[in-house]
Amino acid sequence: MHDEAPYALEAVEVAASLGTDLRRGLSTREAERRLAEVGPNALEEADHISPWTIFLGQFKDFMVLVLLGATVVSFLLGETGDAIAIVAIVIMNAILGFVQEYRAERSMAALRELTAPAARVVRDGEEKEVNAVDLVPGDLVMVEAGDRVPADLRVVESSSLAAEEAALTGESHPVRKNPRPVLAHQPSLAERRCMLFMGSIITRGRGRGVVTKTGMGTEMGMIAGMIQEAGEEETPLQRRLEQLGKYIVAACLLICGVVVAVGILHGESAYQMFLAGVSLAVAAIPEGLPAIVTISLALGVQRMSRRRAIVRKLPAVETLGCATVICSDKTGTLTENQMTVRRLTVGGRSVYVSGNGYATKGQFADGERRRLDPRRDGALRLALSIAAACGDARLVPGGIKGDPTEGALLVAAAKAGIRVEDLEAEWPRVAEVPFESERRRMTTFHKTDDGLLVLCKGAADTVIDLCARVVGDAGERPLFAADRLEAMRTNEELAGDALRVLGLAYRRIPVGDPRAAAVLEGRAEFEDLVTFEREMVFAGLAGMIDPPRKEVYRAIQTCRRAGIRTVMITGDHPATARAIAQEIKIIEDGEVPRGAVLTGRDLDRLSDRELARAAQTARVYARVSPHHKLRIVRALKQKGQVVAMTGDGVNDAPAVKEADIGVAMGQTGTDVTKEASAMVLADDNFATIVAAVEEGRAIYDNIRKFIRYLLSCNVGEILTMFLAAVAGLPLPLLPIQILMVNLVTDGLPAMALGVEPAEPDVADRPPRPPQESVFARRLAIKITLRGAIIGLATLGVFWLAMKAGASVEHARTLAFATLVSSQLIHVFDCRSERRSVLKLGLFSNGFLLFAVAVSTAMMLGAIYLPGMEHVFKTVALGPGDWFWVLLAAAGPNIFVSLRRVLIYHGKERLWLQVGRSESLAPPEEDNGET
Repeated sequence: MHDEAPYALEAVEVAASLGTDLRRGLSTREAERRLAEVGPNALEEADHISPWTIFLGQFKDFMVLVLLGATVVSFLLGETGDAIAIVAIVIMNAILGFVQEYRAERSMAALRELTAPAARVVRDGEEKEVNAVDLVPGDLVMVEAGDRVPADLRVVESSSLAAEEAALTGESHPVRKNPRPVLAHQPSLAERRCMLFMGSIITRGRGRGVVTKTGMGTEMGMIAGMIQEAGEEETPLQRRLEQLGKYIVAACLLICGVVVAVGILHGESAYQMFLAGVSLAVAAIPEGLPAIVTISLALGVQRMSRRRAIVRKLPAVETLGCATVICSDKTGTLTENQMTVRRLTVGGRSVYVSGNGYATKGQFADGERRRLDPRRDGALRLALSIAAACGDARLVPGGIKGDPTEGALLVAAAKAGIRVEDLEAEWPRVAEVPFESERRRMTTFHKTDDGLLVLCKGAADTVIDLCARVVGDAGERPLFAADRLEAMRTNEELAGDALRVLGLAYRRIPVGDPRAAAVLEGRAEFEDLVTFEREMVFAGLAGMIDPPRKEVYRAIQTCRRAGIRTVMITGDHPATARAIAQEIKIIEDGEVPRGAVLTGRDLDRLSDRELARAAQTARVYARVSPHHKLRIVRALKQKGQVVAMTGDGVNDAPAVKEADIGVAMGQTGTDVTKEASAMVLADDNFATIVAAVEEGRAIYDNIRKFIRYLLSCNVGEILTMFLAAVAGLPLPLLPIQILMVNLVTDGLPAMALGVEPAEPDVADRPPRPPQESVFARRLAIKITLRGAIIGLATLGVFWLAMKAGASVEHARTLAFATLVSSQLIHVFDCRSERRSVLKLGLFSNGFLLFAVAVSTAMMLGAIYLPGMEHVFKTVALGPGDWFWVLLAAAGPNIFVSLRRVLIYHGKERLWLQVGRSESLAPPEEDNGET
């Protein structure tokens, strides 16, 4: 390789030194060889937590350390059996905790892989998308507005290219880029105009570059110590549960202290009571709660990814269940994004185009439906040539590659026998001003024998405003006011038929014009190029249909049932937007309330306060720019709405970031927008947003379910020991038995609730208030009451056994079996807050059945396996014993179920008599214990 820096060399010299072809790029085999040689294109990160560290971390809990200290004392006092048993259970608990935390860590790692950045490269002569981490020196990379530069690149092609490099240079203004070498001695980073640096953002234009450095060899890598990867963001729920956990620990320690003190006062051994108190604290403190919450969130995220919704930020999962408004782009999200040109207006005439999709077979007909020959129609051929040449899409076998709108124009031109390759040979492109949402147009510059040809396509009203002349039947002529009015009337007519309309225009600059020479020689900057967008010649209109996605109608109806308002946002004409909105039922037939459709100009006239009021009824926003999106989001949030907002372009990023749930398009979205978003749609489909909302609600439901289960079981354990101590009874459970209960009931069943399938009516409920407590809707009452029932049932069996003359060991075994059985039966109640297990289906959660079977086997093993009776101080139970155990454990469930059925059927009868006539909703079954 040359000794000179790549910025000082011509592009071809850099390519030669790196052994790459500026047209075909590297071969796949060569790229793989270089990757093995130089390593991945990634900055060094902090070491991930090793499995061994996670396992040892299970023994750092203060109460576990106290328990282990107590076992040492037991061993020194000669209680060897107790000491070994307690250590064994602590180790088994640690293994369970390790499994939970390790799964959480692996789930989060999988989430990071899902959101790994990608890069577009040319390899083997074909454009491909690869993970940015797999880039190697010599790769030919393509970038465009909105992309984050994946490695250090030497620019070899550029078109109005500019990059923001504030992270490296501190300069906030975009820096223009071009392929010309920099000959200054040791130029600063900001002066290296032919280089793009890893981490910078393309703000305008497009280009190609050859990778010169990757990973830690890049300029970003050299200052990597200044850049730290953000830690995993906790959700608000996780933070609230962490705070709650501190209160629970304090309460448990206080109650356990009371149990120990009261037991000693009643004559129990101080050593035995101390060990019991510590064991009770270990069992009662829900130390597994944070790990199970993380697992539930992460597994839910993975389920969402299978439904094509990739969550980038965990708090979004919690917020999804609160969404009240979804603001969606029209093109490609609500529609198929498969355009077909249906109608053209050229020379003051309407031309109809037949054919569907991207098939290049079709015919042209006039207003009388008589066939036209485009080879003999100069005005038609000119308009189609402009449409084909002013774009970047390409026809490929089976469809198009590039923007669907440009693809539709290409297909229409191909139906007339116009090939874009022929146009490129006749009119080589020398510069361009890419499409931007604010400008609503694209302009390309082409070299011709006569000088410079400027072609423009864009929103019809925008293009017409740039024109001073028009193509008529007899050639060019001045554009009069009547022509403008007629063009706008036609635009309204096409838009009213749900057609997306583009205007087409051109301008010829003679070869002697000095401004043309600057463009032809590549010396013109963006500001110079846009000066050509005036005094143009209007060539006509192209109207194309973009049919709604088949699944969108059902998704919008789901949103209605779920209490979520759908709002459509588009840059299209208001009539087009209204027609599509009515077709997919965003606006119901006959229901066009005042202010249902607002335009960008309407928004510009409204103050922020007025817009906040108007946004409550608006269903469609048309002809809007990205900065309008930001105002819409803020207006909705001002009125307390929880907003999901979609976006794809670089200028959509502020609105996407401002929204409660920012949603980026995975196929058309820019890197900047994806990084600002909380969720990425892999298929750019509105229905995927709705599916993600359903999944978010199900995840939150599951978190409530295992919180209910864990805390009610812990309340039952504490009450059993506390009430026994207050009543002066012997210990109903020994320390080793308490620990065994904790091991058997807290782990697997709680985890199984975290993967409970979504309930059938998850999309039929109103959104959850964002500030709602996790204990809302009587959950705290249910936890307390069921905990009390479990504790009283366990203590009741123990007391009755003692009264009947049973030995203490026998009574404790009965209490142990009752406590475990009560909790394992209760876990089925926790599967739903609204339905019985019979309605849900006993076998719909196979993992829960497996968890309960394993836990039951462990309980029976502690009672019946040879040798275990000495370890756990149990005795074998007979059939009569099990009758009383199961009656005490299952009795409350039988009572609650009967009560629920009676109340539900009573409500149903009342509804049949009164509610139906009053148009009231039918009653819902309530799985309430209150």
